[in-house]
Amino acid sequence: MTRRLVLILGDQLTPGISSLMGGDRARDVILMAEVAAEAAYADHHKQKLALVFAAMRHFAQELRQAGWQVDYRKLTDGLPDLHTALADAIAAHDPETVVITEPGEWRLWDAMQEWEARLHRPVLIRDDTRFLCSRDAFANWAAGRKTLVMEHFYRVMRRQTGLLMQDDQPAGGVWNLDAENRNPPRDSLFLPAPPKGADDPLTAEVLDMVEAQFPDHFGRLRPFHWQVTRAGAEAARDAFLRDALPDFGRYQDAMLADRPFMYHSLLSPYLNLGLLDPLDLCHRAEAEWQAGRAPLNAVEGFIRQIIGWREYVRGVYWLKMPDYAEMNVLGADRPLPGFYWTGQTRMRCLSQVIGQTLDTAYAHHIQRLMITGTYALLIGADPVAVHRWYLGVYADAYEWVELPNTLGMSQYADGGLLGTKPYAASANYIDKMSDYCGGCAFDPKQRTGPDACPWNALYWDFIARHEDRWANHRMKVIVQGWRRKPEGEQKALREAAAAHLAALQPYDG
Repeated sequence: MTRRLVLILGDQLTPGISSLMGGDRARDVILMAEVAAEAAYADHHKQKLALVFAAMRHFAQELRQAGWQVDYRKLTDGLPDLHTALADAIAAHDPETVVITEPGEWRLWDAMQEWEARLHRPVLIRDDTRFLCSRDAFANWAAGRKTLVMEHFYRVMRRQTGLLMQDDQPAGGVWNLDAENRNPPRDSLFLPAPPKGADDPLTAEVLDMVEAQFPDHFGRLRPFHWQVTRAGAEAARDAFLRDALPDFGRYQDAMLADRPFMYHSLLSPYLNLGLLDPLDLCHRAEAEWQAGRAPLNAVEGFIRQIIGWREYVRGVYWLKMPDYAEMNVLGADRPLPGFYWTGQTRMRCLSQVIGQTLDTAYAHHIQRLMITGTYALLIGADPVAVHRWYLGVYADAYEWVELPNTLGMSQYADGGLLGTKPYAASANYIDKMSDYCGGCAFDPKQRTGPDACPWNALYWDFIARHEDRWANHRMKVIVQGWRRKPEGEQKALREAAAAHLAALQPYDG
């Protein structure tokens, strides 16, 4: 009789995952399953699907080579969901116990609470120890706090991990060097070579399967841009640390047309799948600073994204779900425009970012926050629709990390739990931090008229729509600026915004 049936999910591709701890390779069976429900619960980018399925199949090989018995079910086996896959595997192996590491998403966690009764087997759900801050530890940190400021949490994590610490003080004397990380781009930047994706028979088989099974899903499948093995992810890690980390900090907010990757690491998909260890990655980045190969501002900014934002948004997610997913304090209800699925718009910034997303399943954090996210905020797009789009189109998007970043930080739908003010911006920000405005059909300097960039009127229309909310807020200076504008200028801006909004067409695919 099989002692344990261990279910490993598609984002748990870690040999030291808690569900395998204390395992018996001779008597335990590992179940991995590609199921329709997980593939289709969002409009997942084709490259995201291929990345997950190919990484799962390679991890199954890794486990078998380590001596584990693996029962692997492919998508073409026709299993509709994980519960059905488990029931089928229980019938085949008759285990005493089912063991699982807690899932990253609420919907799966909620469903798992019924599995023991439905499967007629004990179901043991273990903590996910790959994170540096457990769900309980974050809840304890948050208890009694009126606001959940990421910077305060980040300092706790710095002290806990010892990263970039000298005794009890931060290296360099300051905790956060973000002020040094906002350089605009230059055309003369020498950028690292773009990454090359996996190229092996198993991955080719998955690519063909995804093309056949998901022809109408978002995005272009080839060329495929991702690694699918632990060795491949580690090679990508080493290339980033060597070639891009030194300039990552100063240019991390910069955007250049047709240069989607800049100095960014592209490692978040591998972290979120479990192919890389977050603490190990941070220690390696710290070692680059200690060896004098990367400046402190770059290393601190990179580490903050991992032990700061990544751990923080996971904590917020589990603390506030399930109600968090429905928050909409601004009452936004507009459908996302159809060009979010095609990239076909005369606004060059949006065309660039959505176009590269279609091609690569990737956009860096400023492109997400200040281009696709800010535009959705300004037009009053339904935050749930925005969340569903982000969840589908990016290779690193899992609800625990994507939802708070989108619903909270980007769309301000949580009323300021994550961000103390909305990330609203006019065309001036885009013109400063990118080269997108060059060659665009619209002029970022003009506010109204046929050649005016729509962002300008949309920005002031957003302020006007919510001016009572912002009157006693961090935004009050901007509200005062709006109120000082002549009535005729206010009217022209509101009319220009209304005309732009009226012309938007929802996706009909």
